[in-house]
Order: sequence, then C-alpha cells, then structure tokens
Amino acid sequence: MPLIALTGGIASGKSTIARRLAEHGAVVVDADGVVRDLQQPGQAAFDEIVRAFGSDVVAGDGSLDRAALGAIVFADAAKRAQLEAIVHPAVKSESQRRFREAGPDAVVIYDVPLLAEARGTGEWDAVVVAHAPAEMRIRRMIDERGMTREDATARVASQASDDERLAVADVVIDTSGTMAETLRQADELWHRFSG
Repeated sequence: MPLIALTGGIASGKSTIARRLAEHGAVVVDADGVVRDLQQPGQAAFDEIVRAFGSDVVAGDGSLDRAALGAIVFADAAKRAQLEAIVHPAVKSESQRRFREAGPDAVVIYDVPLLAEARGTGEWDAVVVAHAPAEMRIRRMIDERGMTREDATARVASQASDDERLAVADVVIDTSGTMAETLRQADELWHRFSG
C-alpha cells in the first residue's frame, strides 16, 4: 500500500489534486476532516478540549465553537501548544486506523495541510507538495474566497514558507499553470504510484 502525504499551503491547489487522485481510485484521508470528526460532541478529544478550555468553547447547540477556541489559541502560543497536545495524538491514531482500513492494495493519499509546520515527514512512501507562489495563492483567496488582501496575506504568513515546504518534498506539483496542467501532473503521480 503506497502511503503518500499530500501537502501545500492555503490555496495551493492541494484539494484539486486530492480530488483528482480520488477519481482515479485513491483512498484520500483528509487530516482536517479527521480533526473535525474527533472534535464532535461525545468524542474523547472534544471532552478534553472542553476540560482544558472551559465551557466558553461550546456553542449553543453543544458542538465545538471553533471561532471561540481559535480566539483563545491563536492569541496564546502556550494555549495553542496545549490544544495541539490534545488533538495531534488523536489525529495520528485515527489517521493510522483509516490507513489500515483502506486495505493492502490501496493507494492512500494523506491530505495534510500542515506537514512542514509539524516538522515531521512520517513514514511516507513520498511527500507531494502542491506549489504555487505565495502571491498567486493570495490572489486566489481574494478572487475565489472573497478574502481581503490583509486576511489572505496573514493566512499565508501563518504557514510554513515555500522553501520550508519544498524542503520536505519528494515530488512537487506546480499548480501555477492551467487547471489542465495541474490535472496532468496529478495523473502522472497516480500512474507512478498505482502500478
């Protein structure tokens, strides 16, 4: 079972690549989706987060109030580290369970936005980086997501630099061209690992 980590900065085209690989038959495990699943009421991570950060992080409907939690952890590095200490082990364990569930013949893509930031490459057969220059990603966020330049720039600045991300890459998919060019590169990646 090839296990491939797919990473990239915000608005880099990573999700487009993951969707294309899924169309080919890859099993895509989305790290952000795993986090959301683990933070649902009744899950151990949810309970630990509420114990650590208090009832102010619980929304009126009983779910996690991500905005309230974000306001706490992004203003305080120690609180952010506390949250990561709760979430990261649970995400790793659940992700590994999903990898095993995929079966021995599957090509598994781990869609993990913050691989470079975590300073770890794990036990991957390859690390694939979706790459477009920072200014292009900022423009995409403004045009496609309606963000202000300031918000888009802040998001890019909060993540690993292009150099840091490229330093962990075994394969780089250049997403600065046309959609057809990006999809062609994703197709080539699929053929490399599927057979």
